[in-house]
Amino acid sequence: MTFKIIKKDARTAARLGLLDTKNGTIETPVFMPVGTIGTVKSLSPYEIYGEGFKIMLSNTYHLFLRPGTDVIKKFGSLKNFTGYKGSILTDSGGFQIFSLAKFAKIKNDGVEFMSHIDGETHFFTPERVIEIQQILDSDIMMQLDVFSGPDTKREKAEKDLDTTLRWAERSIKAKKQAENKPETKIPEEHEKNNLLFLITQGNFFEDLREKSAKIMSGLDADGYAIGGLAVGETKDTMLKMLQISASNLPESKPRYLMGVGTPADIVNAVSLGVDMFDCVLPTRNARNGFVFTSRGTLNIKNSSYKSEILPIDEECGCFCCKNFSAAYVRHAFLSREIFSQRLLTIHNLHFYQDLILKIRQSIKNDDFYDFSKNYSSLF
Repeated sequence: MTFKIIKKDARTAARLGLLDTKNGTIETPVFMPVGTIGTVKSLSPYEIYGEGFKIMLSNTYHLFLRPGTDVIKKFGSLKNFTGYKGSILTDSGGFQIFSLAKFAKIKNDGVEFMSHIDGETHFFTPERVIEIQQILDSDIMMQLDVFSGPDTKREKAEKDLDTTLRWAERSIKAKKQAENKPETKIPEEHEKNNLLFLITQGNFFEDLREKSAKIMSGLDADGYAIGGLAVGETKDTMLKMLQISASNLPESKPRYLMGVGTPADIVNAVSLGVDMFDCVLPTRNARNGFVFTSRGTLNIKNSSYKSEILPIDEECGCFCCKNFSAAYVRHAFLSREIFSQRLLTIHNLHFYQDLILKIRQSIKNDDFYDFSKNYSSLF
């Protein structure tokens, strides 16, 4: 089995699990730092792994554009190219194509788009995206999907969902065909294959969310992601759509909430049975001076920290808090020293990893429900 549930919480849908990948076994719930182009901004792969993150996320769209598959192919894998010791999940780039590229036009076979870097036109099919991710040798590959924005009308949302469902079937077929080719087939006794997760969508329509999850479940993928959330909707709407999606996915497979979120979002999603998370929030916030602490969030630019001799968070054991005062970090940040961004990034990622460890421990101790209620008051 690829995924094994170790323990379930008695009062919520939270659970502990083990996800077996070709480059290691991942304990869940898990948070994946975002290394879009194979690097988490300002940190080395060794620092990320050393902080306890055994899996990180990178992006197929960005890596395809730069440095390109020809470069990575020479190294054998994205893992070899980056030097990261853990597992790597690669997002398919669907979100980026529809939100970042200069235009995106869905055709019968796939989607045509212009690179946001140089304007060159490219064409992605579900099969091509699987092929690229196999060159990257991702531990977990994601299908190509269609992202619909928060103001999408029902007719378009339904059409986009139907396209995503068709592309899911084609992605599974492409993966199986590649694994059965003599030149690419991996002997089972030597190494595990790349895993493939499908992405449920449905915009903000309850019946479409349910339809997506149920149909995807019948395709028997290695895992399932929940996409299209945290894109401007209210928290209540997000949680409602998440609950519908998660509750209709197989209990025996890992569930991955894409691009979410705040510490409170993660705790709430775990209570609904989600196992995996990624988000740029801890690293992006750090680069802008916003810090997560045991007391809530703070802005290091505030004048109240100008002479503060204590660390950012006295309860934190990260490199930043063990060695530097809040006053020094504020001074370095306002002076635009790159080192300050590194310190705040280290701190925020440490905070997220510590949160995940506390969530796991609370599930082990049968007190996750109380933990979640107490935690939500902070964030």
